[in-house]
Amino acid sequence: MTLPTRTTLPAPPSLPTRTTLPAPPTLPTRTSPATRPTRSTPQPLSARGPVRRLAIVSAVAAGLTLIGALPAAAHVRVTGDSTAPGSYSALTFRVPNESDTASTSKLSVQLPQDTPFASVRTRALPGWRAVLVTAPLPDPVEVNGATLTKAVRTVTWTAERGAAIAPGQYQEFALSVGPLPAGGEVLLPTTQTYSDGEVVRWDEPTPADGSEPEHPAPTLPVVAATTSGDAPSGSAAASVPSADTGSRWLGGAALALAAVGTALAGLALRTARAGRPALAGRPT
Repeated sequence: MTLPTRTTLPAPPSLPTRTTLPAPPTLPTRTSPATRPTRSTPQPLSARGPVRRLAIVSAVAAGLTLIGALPAAAHVRVTGDSTAPGSYSALTFRVPNESDTASTSKLSVQLPQDTPFASVRTRALPGWRAVLVTAPLPDPVEVNGATLTKAVRTVTWTAERGAAIAPGQYQEFALSVGPLPAGGEVLLPTTQTYSDGEVVRWDEPTPADGSEPEHPAPTLPVVAATTSGDAPSGSAAASVPSADTGSRWLGGAALALAAVGTALAGLALRTARAGRPALAGRPT
């Protein structure tokens, strides 16, 4: 018997070939951030030294000027309500305490012997005891037709407990004296004693050049009256503010110099800062 012939099956259809996808676009690479500007190197200390020294020297110079100009206001001084020759005058001694740790416990005023006062009286001061010491004169002196052979030599005030002049304070001591001599100046040397035993003698006369010594003696000027009789109290009082006015002028000048020194120091510092190199730019 004849076998049937084997039929050839048709070939399966060809599968589509896989297409190659296009390569993805290349992403941009991330650039490194811009380099931040570096801060400039600070000015070395060696360069800033002269500026600081200039500021310090200016401030110190102004301070020394201020200190040197003000002490005149702290001296023991005397004023009188009359300065006419032959008049009786109420004297006021202004005594500041110049110690930072001790109090003024005693004050002694020496009266002239070549032109003595025929009359000397003290004014009561609470907390202080006044003692007048009379001594023979070196030579007899005629005053207003009377011959004096002795006169008050010293007046001493002593503080009682709790009445001494404390640091930062002052006190005024009053005397009535007369008659005043014919003219010129009356020196009244004064001794100031502190509670710690320190003694300051205000007894130096003013030299011929007019400069003020370290411890000037209180001095009362005696000038002729502009009208008949005693000089009015207003004229005498005018001599008092002259010293205070001078002290205020000195103080004002010293303060002005101190201000100039401070301004110069500030200008030097500002100039130094302006000269420092600036930053290259702000960071992004």
